[in-house]
Amino acid sequence: MLVFAASDKGGTGRSVTSANLAYQRALTGDHVAYVDFDFGSPTAAAVFDVPSALRGTEERGLHSYLEGEVTQPASIDIWRHTEHPVLRARQNQSGRLVLYPGDAGGGEFATGEETLERCIDLLLRLNSEFDLVMVDLSAGRSYAVDLVLAATAHPQMRHVAYRWLVFHRWTRQHVIAAAGLVHKENGILRSGVDRGHDEETLQGNIRFVRAAVPDPESAMWAQGSPAQAAWMQSCNRALRRLASDQRIGDSVVLGTVPLEPILQWREQLITEEDVLATQIANKETLEALEEISRRLTDDAYWGLP
Repeated sequence: MLVFAASDKGGTGRSVTSANLAYQRALTGDHVAYVDFDFGSPTAAAVFDVPSALRGTEERGLHSYLEGEVTQPASIDIWRHTEHPVLRARQNQSGRLVLYPGDAGGGEFATGEETLERCIDLLLRLNSEFDLVMVDLSAGRSYAVDLVLAATAHPQMRHVAYRWLVFHRWTRQHVIAAAGLVHKENGILRSGVDRGHDEETLQGNIRFVRAAVPDPESAMWAQGSPAQAAWMQSCNRALRRLASDQRIGDSVVLGTVPLEPILQWREQLITEEDVLATQIANKETLEALEEISRRLTDDAYWGLP
């Protein structure tokens, strides 16, 4: 299955959350590919603590492959090349976890028929090799979004299962932006229909993930004043109404990631050791990531019988 991670703004938690979802699925035994299509900022390797490609790879990156400069893109076995001590001690039941990095110094680029063909070939090949292919896209209405919309509409990919995750923070601006990315002019739905997608089918394969969501009832905010608590509750209610009005309400939300202090300081994977041993991460955050990773392939959360 292909999963496309999108957002209309930067700073939504798209890359770090999608990397955590890929990690969680690999822990369950799935073979997982993480494809860095964030062409302007290919830094997924930093989340996985892979020092050789922190800003992308110097050779055979995805930019070079899509532009026809190389015939095969570089791939990095994360379990072998990470400096993260927990990941290096790979659990026995874990599946493969492979990063396909972008090029260092790369950027957005216009695409044509040859680029589209290479993208289709890549996605088909990865889909046949891996159980889950997580494709991290550039923020906004980017060439990367257009490219994968065109690829998944192509007859060659008619029978390939795909899903979209649209990430946003729990603020008024981010809710409006995420809704616009999907529903407004030049958004995912209209652009997808223009490229040959059935609108109802495409819409059914889009879900939203709310990231960095504060819980007014949690201990983190217990020291606030009564006025602050009342204000937070009021904001939360207003945001829920706004999300519903913008057609990104609870019925199309795959999951919510709580506001996690360590992710405000460092974009990283959340492991059991972070929760149980060092106790630097909250249990609720790990549980939320585990649950969203399960829901990725659970048809019940996608309106399918």
